[in-house]
Amino acid sequence: MIHKLADVHSKNIGKGTKIWQFCVVLDGAKIGTNCNICSHCFIENDVLIGDNVTVKGGVKLWDSITIEDNVFIGPNVTFTNDKLPRSKQYPGEFAKTIIQKNASIGGNATILPGITIGEFAMIGAGAVVTEDVKPHSTVVGNPAREIIK
Repeated sequence: MIHKLADVHSKNIGKGTKIWQFCVVLDGAKIGTNCNICSHCFIENDVLIGDNVTVKGGVKLWDSITIEDNVFIGPNVTFTNDKLPRSKQYPGEFAKTIIQKNASIGGNATILPGITIGEFAMIGAGAVVTEDVKPHSTVVGNPAREIIK
């Protein structure tokens, strides 16, 4: 299901995936099956999204981001892909960000470029993730730090 007010150019969208209004999906993006891409999202060309992924409203997924299966991305999560951004100056290659299977990212978290978030990791709302996150860990704060339960 692609909402009539979405602007979707990619043909690589899996069965059962829903893309809601005011989303833009560029031609090279690949989105798996049974995903839910909520309103006001932008997905660039070099983005790979696995199966059963939820991307809540207001999320922008820039080139070189991979999101594996069963990931939850909360509303207005911010991803970046350039470690030294300057207007009209682009790196030869964007830093690769990987969100591994079953990870969850709370609303308004910021994920810096080149980060890997491990399987089943939990990123707290509003966290600023500046380094890799270990599988099964929970991180919160600015900068994000692992909490002990």
